[in-house]
Amino acid sequence: MRADRLVSLVLLLRQYGRLSATALARELEVSTRTVLRDVEALSAAGVPVYAERGRHGGFALLPGFRTELTGLNHEEALALLVAGSRRGAQAFGLGSALASAMLKVVDALPASYRDVAADAARRLLIDPDTDLLARREPAEELPHAVVAEVRRAVFAGHRLRIHYAAVDRTPKWRTVDPIGLVTVRGQGYLLATRSGADRTYRLARILAAEEAAEPAQRAERVDLERLWQERSTRFRTGGEQVTVQIRVAAERRAELVGTALAVRAEVAGADGLLCVEASFQDRRHAVWALWQLGTDAEVLAPEWLRTSLRERAAAIAARYEESP
Repeated sequence: MRADRLVSLVLLLRQYGRLSATALARELEVSTRTVLRDVEALSAAGVPVYAERGRHGGFALLPGFRTELTGLNHEEALALLVAGSRRGAQAFGLGSALASAMLKVVDALPASYRDVAADAARRLLIDPDTDLLARREPAEELPHAVVAEVRRAVFAGHRLRIHYAAVDRTPKWRTVDPIGLVTVRGQGYLLATRSGADRTYRLARILAAEEAAEPAQRAERVDLERLWQERSTRFRTGGEQVTVQIRVAAERRAELVGTALAVRAEVAGADGLLCVEASFQDRRHAVWALWQLGTDAEVLAPEWLRTSLRERAAAIAARYEESP
């Protein structure tokens, strides 16, 4: 909406002092021509915005033009700014709305809090894109229109039709009763029921969504944290679990424990390796987890897992024997 964009333009000038039309266009995700039209509209409405010519010129506001949000102390302001760095809003398709809201909060803070709180927030990092091993989490592509439709159905309590692409299956339409939205490590999920059965859908796999008119069949109150824990437990303990006998280097034990469903037995071997009996969700889970450990682990049983890892290693070795 243009009104929101005009407010964001004013707040950007309040925060940065002076910005070129190109910089404003980049921040607002519009063309420079649109920025020029917005500046003219603000001037006509009495907002004291003016242009400075020259190499380092741009648009700015006359000093003293601001609003103040009273009642926020330093700790409250810091909490809001830190919350603005979380990626949950991005996972629900609310990234741009969050950025706009935080810009308004920063601008409205009293001067005595603004700089201190903003600097303190820059010294806190929540859920970085990479860990100490530089493993980057894949970014999810979330079409704004799709996620917005899902949100509307969740908040309104209406049934929802989704065109869902499950793993290794042909996408198809299904009607669900939405319960709530959950974000885990930057990935969004829709918790719902379908024909009375619990269902959990990755937002990134919803190709299209349509809010229905009829009300969703769901409880009036919900404890999402408890519900997520229950579904996660069922996922981790269900399916065709497999038990594996492994020899693993002591320094990789924590990684093995972190990926396995459970470690049932553990004995230190004479060669310094640990002999571990661990269970995994299914065969694919076991292959993936043991492959991550490379040569620091050796599967003793079952034989099918040894064969699977050997064939995977042979395929990679054969690939790299070929000239690029």
